[in-house]
Order: sequence, then C-alpha cells, then structure tokens
Amino acid sequence: MGDAQLAALAQRYFDFHLADNPASASFYGIPGYDHLLGDPSRGGDAVRLAHHAEVRDGLAAIDAGALEGQDRITHSMLGRLVNDQSAVIEARLGEVALSNTISGPVSSMLSSLPRQSLDTEQRSRDYLLRLGQVGDHFDAVLERYRQAGAEGRHQTRTGVLGVVEQVQDYLGTDIERDALAAPAPTGVDVDEWKAEAKALVAERVRPALARWREALETEFLPVARGDEAVGICHVPGGEEGYRAASRQFTTTDLDPEAVHRIGLEEVERNRADFAEIGARALGTGVVAEVIERLREDTGLRYETADQILHDVTAALGRAEAALPNAFLDYEFAPCSVEEIPEAAAKGSTLAYYTVPASDGSRPGTHWVNTHAPQSRARYEYEALAFHESVPGHHLQFALGQTLKDLPQFRQFGYVTAFGEGWGLYTERLCDEIGLYSGDLARLGMVSFDAWRACRLVVDSGMHAFGWSRERAVQFMRDNTALSEVNIANEVDRYIAWPGQALAYMIGRKHIEGLRARAERELGAGFDLRHFHDRILSSGSIPLETMTGVVEAWIAEAR
Repeated sequence: MGDAQLAALAQRYFDFHLADNPASASFYGIPGYDHLLGDPSRGGDAVRLAHHAEVRDGLAAIDAGALEGQDRITHSMLGRLVNDQSAVIEARLGEVALSNTISGPVSSMLSSLPRQSLDTEQRSRDYLLRLGQVGDHFDAVLERYRQAGAEGRHQTRTGVLGVVEQVQDYLGTDIERDALAAPAPTGVDVDEWKAEAKALVAERVRPALARWREALETEFLPVARGDEAVGICHVPGGEEGYRAASRQFTTTDLDPEAVHRIGLEEVERNRADFAEIGARALGTGVVAEVIERLREDTGLRYETADQILHDVTAALGRAEAALPNAFLDYEFAPCSVEEIPEAAAKGSTLAYYTVPASDGSRPGTHWVNTHAPQSRARYEYEALAFHESVPGHHLQFALGQTLKDLPQFRQFGYVTAFGEGWGLYTERLCDEIGLYSGDLARLGMVSFDAWRACRLVVDSGMHAFGWSRERAVQFMRDNTALSEVNIANEVDRYIAWPGQALAYMIGRKHIEGLRARAERELGAGFDLRHFHDRILSSGSIPLETMTGVVEAWIAEAR
C-alpha cells in the first residue's frame, strides 16, 4: 500500500494543474474544465509559485527514506517538477517569447481550441463559454508583453513580424472558414451553435487580435531586438533564465558549455552516416553533395498533401504490425493521422502529436504539416511518423494512460527529456527492426538525427553564447538536409522556446546509454522487450529517475 500522505499531495498537485491548465484537462478527457481558460497574468504566476511552495513543504514533511518503489519515484519527481517549474516561472521567459511558431500563443490557441472534443451537449456548450474568453485571454497576454517591455525586456524583430503576418492572415480569412467556429457540436441545434460561435469570433476574438496587430506594429516592432541579438542572453536576467529552462527541459544539470560540446560531437557522427548511406542511396559519399541533393532535388519532393498523408499512414501501419519485435503485448488507444489546421500550418513545425482523451472520446493524433507540399521532402516523413506515433509518442502516452496505479500527474504528465528522448530513440530503433522502406528513407532518419544534434549547438549558441539568427541558420544549412523553409521555422522556434530543443538528443543519449549498460551487464539475459517495458511502465519520468528504474531492473534480471 502506498503512502497516503504522498498520494494526497500528488493529487492536490494534479488538481491544481488541471485548474491552472484547463485546456490540458480537455485534452486528457477529464470533465469539469471544458468551459475555462487559464490565467496568463503575472498574478496567475504568483498563485502558481505559492502552490509550488506548498508542495515543497508537503514533501519536506514526508520521510523520503522510508518510501519504496513507485512512491519513491513520485516523491523525487514532484520535488524536481516544482523546483524546475518555479525557476522558469520566476525567469518570465514567456514574456519575451512572441512567435508564430507552435509555442506562440496565437498558434497554440488556433490549433488547440478546435481540437476540443464536442461529443456531448455539455461539452458543446462549454466550448462556447471557453471561446467567449479567448479575447480577454489574448488581451492578458498582450499586457504581459507590455510589462516586459516597460522593464527593458523586448521581443525579437523576427518574432514580432511573424505574428503580425500570422494575425493578418487569420483576420483575412472568411469567418465561414474560421477554425474556431468549425468544430461539429453534439446534442444542440447545430445552426444556432454555429451562429453563436461565429458571433463570438467576430465580436471578441478577432477584435482582440486586431488590437494585437496594432500594438505589435506601433509599440513592439520599433524596440524589437534584431537578428543579431535573438538569444535570451541579450535580455536582462536571460542567462540564468536559460539555465533554468535547460534544467527543466533536460532534467539534468548540464551546463550550456557541455550541451554545446555534446551537440558538436553528435553532428560529426551524423556526417559519417550521411557519407556511408549517401554512397548507397545517391551514389556519392561527399557529405556536402548528399545534403545538397536531399535539399535541392525536386524529384524527392511531394506534389500533393494527399501523398504526404498516404506515406505517413503507411509508415504507422508498418510500425503497428512490427510492435511484437521490440515490445510486449499491450492494449492502448488508437492513433489517427490528421493535417495541421491551415491557420496554424504556415508557421508550424513539420509535425506534432496530441494525446488521446482518457475517456476514449478522442484518439491520439499525429498532426502533419502539409502546407506547401512541393517544399516537403519524401524521405523525411517515415522517421517523423515513427517519432510522433508508433512506437514513439503515441505508444508512450497511450500506455501511460493505462498505468492506473500511478498518481494522475504521472499518468498524464510529460517530462520533455523523457518524451522527446523516447521519440528520437525510436527513430533509430525502427531502423534496427527494418521498418524504413529503403536507404533514401534512412537518409531522412540521419538528417533528423543531425537536426536534433544541431539543436544542441544552435539553441545553446543563440541563448548562451550570443549567436545571431543567421549563424544559427547557416549551421543548420551546413549540417542537415532540412529545407530552407523548415530551417527558418525551426530556428525561430528555438528563439521563442529557449531550452526545449535540448531535450530530444539529451534524452535519447540517456536512453541509449542505459540500454548499452543493461546489455553489457546482462549479456545473453538482456531482453529488449522487457527493457522497453521497464522504461515505459513508470510513466514520463526525469532522466535521473529513469537511471534508478533501469538499475533496479538490471538487479532483478541478474
């Protein structure tokens, strides 16, 4: 039986998280929050910090040395989470993170709100209540940007211009095609519901974003940081803020110098793979020629969005069929493939994933960017599918929701280094079990590896060492096969989301290191399926916690 005091504390933490992030509750399929939006103000931050202090006090009152098994993991995780989250809140990095990328407030709202499940009358009516608050929410975010500016903490010029264009595109869209009024309600008069949704968009959402456009052009653009000063190190308090973000996203205490060095080492390893596989697939082992061919050969591009969706769906099917080769037999929610909504696609990354609703009302979804398909490379989408769906994010999240004996914050939570490290690990795992269609697709895998390695170099380069945006773009250009459009989108994402891009490769290397250790210590007794099961069966956990989990498994398996 678990520790009752710890269980109650963990539940209070999760309940606060749901109330503070009601959109997350909607995605989890947890009722009671669908009519709400979170508080983005500094006052909201003060409430969050006070809650974290209460959790820390609660943890201190529990004898951690007397805990066992999952309770020990829960105690360790809660302590790490509230400390890391508090440090990032205090750094106020989000106040200078204006962007049209996936992390930006406009992108996230336009892409996430329409995905809310409307499978009941109550949820359909709650959606309208939430939609009615979007304008005030945008106003509150704008006020935080103004507060930061008054303190000499300014946005980047590239971020301001990107959002101005995004807002202009959105406001220029016919309201009949507005994504916020597009969902199909249940249990209500559809015509009346649609009319109210359109009225809310026209009277509250669009006027708020029109205010954004005016403020961005007249207040923020004249004082914005230029492309030579995009890193957070150019903002007062940014250096320590970046270290806080790095600790949160990697769940390690690696300093920027170490991260940068690891990235450079990984870039060199991937250049060797480009040469080896490129010689077979393209007839040249010269890395620059391989990269140039992958980037510029129009014969390797898609023609239509349907072709992209077909290839992604086929890759998902192969992965699902091959699961018994590397995993135990699990039952979990299905995964669907969908296009990123048009309003958010232009500034979005290649793809992302959203979790299934815990009540079964919505599957997990691999969202694919099909904007400008002629710019999208055919060889990239297999590795992408494995990462985002199966055996990557979807398998991890869907299994996590079946772990009913764990506290809810662990069932539904997301530790970036674990989740993204796992996703990147599975890209190479799928090569081990023969899921790529050929060497060209394997070059896509190598390109994605190089992309994540470059993230370590570029993210730390800009935010810790003062790199310019152009230097970051050039480094990506020299060492990955990403298109110019994708490179620009990615670099702008790193600018707006300091530290997040570090989690992928740091997490993967940690998993690979633990696997190598287990293989070495267990020899013929090593079972890959059970290694993966042990990694996934504790939910999304910090990397240091993962080490303890695997060490315990090795001791049991001897």
